[in-house]
Amino acid sequence: MKILSAEQMRLTDQATIQNEPISSTDLMERAADRCVKRILEEKPAADLEFWIFCGIGNNGGDGLVIARLLLGLGFKVHTFILEFSTNYSPDFNINLERLRDQGYEPDLIRNASDCPDIADSCWIIDAIFGTGLSRAPGGWLREVIAQINRSPSRVISIDFPSGLFSEVPVEDPESIVKASLTLTFQQPKLAFLLPSAYQFVGEWEILDIGLSNDFIEQLEDCHELIDLKLARQLFRQKGRFDHKGTAGHSLLLGGSFGKIGAVILASKGALRAGSGLVSVYVPKCGYDPLQTANPEVMVEVDDEQYIQFFNFRTKPTAIGIGPGLGTHIKTKKGFVKFLKSHSDPLVLDADALNIISEHDEIKELIPAKSILTPHPREFERLAGPWANDFEKLQKQQEFARRYNCVVILKGAYTSITQGPNIIFNGSGNPALATAGSGDVLTGILTGLLAQGYDSLPASMLGVFLHGRAADLGIENEESQESFIASDILKFYGRAVKELYSR
Repeated sequence: MKILSAEQMRLTDQATIQNEPISSTDLMERAADRCVKRILEEKPAADLEFWIFCGIGNNGGDGLVIARLLLGLGFKVHTFILEFSTNYSPDFNINLERLRDQGYEPDLIRNASDCPDIADSCWIIDAIFGTGLSRAPGGWLREVIAQINRSPSRVISIDFPSGLFSEVPVEDPESIVKASLTLTFQQPKLAFLLPSAYQFVGEWEILDIGLSNDFIEQLEDCHELIDLKLARQLFRQKGRFDHKGTAGHSLLLGGSFGKIGAVILASKGALRAGSGLVSVYVPKCGYDPLQTANPEVMVEVDDEQYIQFFNFRTKPTAIGIGPGLGTHIKTKKGFVKFLKSHSDPLVLDADALNIISEHDEIKELIPAKSILTPHPREFERLAGPWANDFEKLQKQQEFARRYNCVVILKGAYTSITQGPNIIFNGSGNPALATAGSGDVLTGILTGLLAQGYDSLPASMLGVFLHGRAADLGIENEESQESFIASDILKFYGRAVKELYSR
């Protein structure tokens, strides 16, 4: 699913108006109708009051239509126009007159003192600003927004929380509406996927308002959000005559004394991902635990308590390195020597990333098209600190371009890039914030790479299925608190079944 910029959304609106065809006011009517239907799904009490705050642009016009529709349903509605200019948009004016034709006159707010005390038990509809905001609201506008935020009432933002920028960092947190729920139109917005915006966006949902999908599909240079539809396009189901020899051979290198569990989880992840064969290369202290915990894998060993030689005999089709590896000086030396002699793509995680981050010359040894899976702290070690989430994304793109690799930056809406655009993951939940979750992901990615998936599709599919398994675990048995990394393996098969062709 494409993530559109404010300008791309404006062009999509225009294309829909011209090609459907539909008038801009009828399109606004349709959008507001979708919002009201969604609001009614919350089952508001019949005596609930709606306080609707409208700007003077098209977002405010949406608010006026919502006010008219709610009034028509018998709800008590208080509507306020924040008149920071008399330059009302044409569609706003049309809908203001339609509201007046019903005998209803909104209140004007021209300074902070015009804003009455907000009732504690109402629902607030925020339709002040949309996605086109170019500067932070100041003066009395900022004071009114602060008053909305002080209210304990539920706040629903229409399309975008007022005061938030869609593609640049937050300047003044006190000038942004803090929504409980944001109802956005047609496509996700970039800001919704970034940690810094969560306190303003709250939960968010996409409402299909019938914008031109043909026009959206031909847009270029878009970020994307992986959903079930995209995952199905990436997935390759095994054929009737496939066997373990044609389904790839994964090799996981990792483990050190006290950290053998990490590579056990990773090897299980590779098996669950469909790798026909899975081998592990561990220190000798990991031999018995591996053979006991995961009898499906083959085991080779190195030194007694940590890996240092990297002299495995297996001929794998993909290699994942890092889970539980440790950073012993001999491990570092052996790993760097291995990188100098290896040119095929690798999956690099955990301590492999920590070793790489120590010197820029080691980064230059990363094989082309390798997959790196850092969490934010590991990525900071690799790429340096950032001032805000947008700069973090830029660093991620720059790192991927410079070292010709795929960078998977783990977190809520995990971001994936090979350089040009960012792909965000639409699956997963906070249950994945548990020890070993990343080790399982490393195994899944290695298993997909071993089966012949290219690095970027393997990354997109692996991250989506990893997150979807967690979603299914929460839906069926576990809580976010009780969920553990082994549960990803438990529900992974169900996640894959959702991708089967029907």
